[in-house]
Amino acid sequence: MFGKSYVTRIIDHSTNTSTDRRRFLRSAGIGGLGVLGATALPAAATGTAAAETTESGAPSDGAVLNFALNLEYLEAQFYSYAVHGRGLPESLTKGTGDPGPVHGGRAVRFGSKKVRQYAQEIASDERQHVEFLRTALGSAAVGQPEIDLQDSFTAAAQAAGLVKPGNTFDPYANEENFLLAAFLFEDVGVTAYKGAAPLIQNKTYLEAAAGILAAEAYHAANIRTALFEKEPGLLGTGLLGRDLKEATVKLSDARDSLDGTSDVDQGIVNGDGDANIVPTDKFGVTYSRSAGQVLNVVYLTNQQATSGGFFPRGVNGEINTSENNA
Repeated sequence: MFGKSYVTRIIDHSTNTSTDRRRFLRSAGIGGLGVLGATALPAAATGTAAAETTESGAPSDGAVLNFALNLEYLEAQFYSYAVHGRGLPESLTKGTGDPGPVHGGRAVRFGSKKVRQYAQEIASDERQHVEFLRTALGSAAVGQPEIDLQDSFTAAAQAAGLVKPGNTFDPYANEENFLLAAFLFEDVGVTAYKGAAPLIQNKTYLEAAAGILAAEAYHAANIRTALFEKEPGLLGTGLLGRDLKEATVKLSDARDSLDGTSDVDQGIVNGDGDANIVPTDKFGVTYSRSAGQVLNVVYLTNQQATSGGFFPRGVNGEINTSENNA
């Protein structure tokens, strides 16, 4: 997605800039980029670690980009296994922090050429996001944390009422399960990057974040459309309910129950059952999540935590704690 000349321009620029639904189970954030500080990454070009905080104490650009990198590792690994049957190469996962393996993941036996091609394109984009962020961060890039692509999906599906307690949900079992699992991720990425826009001081990084946001929005709409086009009554292996559209509403409600009292999540159909491919507010604007709210979703908790769900030992970097929304 990002050519070498574009990455070089970002790094060069940085060296010249000194400042830069509900209840889940309520008992059971890259709006996260929204906490972006004003310090750029002068260290990215020299290969030294980027500062973690600005003079005001806010997270630096480096801290925020590393938070985004954790989430990109998760998405890239999910799609890489689905398409290729293997994860990212070790050369793209090394870095600072607590490194970890990927649990679960295998190739999906897609039922249609169309969805396979969608998955292949998204897998390529997500890998490029990882490559781009690692290049921009240089030696300050965090390594991939431990990622769970197995039990985490089952926990999310059980909480949303998609499978019975004690049963499992395999995101790689078939095309329908894969699409639902992708739906679980994609909308979170859009709300995360959108939350960054007003607070990023370094305009070059703002441009880069906007570019990734646009890609994630295309991905989310692609997945939502593919799910909407599935025939009514079609469900993946082991799923409860009537159809995939209903399943997305349940997953949306589960996500929304984790990140606070506001309703910032929607399924792929509205109350009348009509298409809702682009989830927006009454002004046609997509929603935002804070870093903490994003972590609530990926940690699968509505409480303050530093690990859980898709990241059993937490994410790497300074921004690592979810919010208390119990």
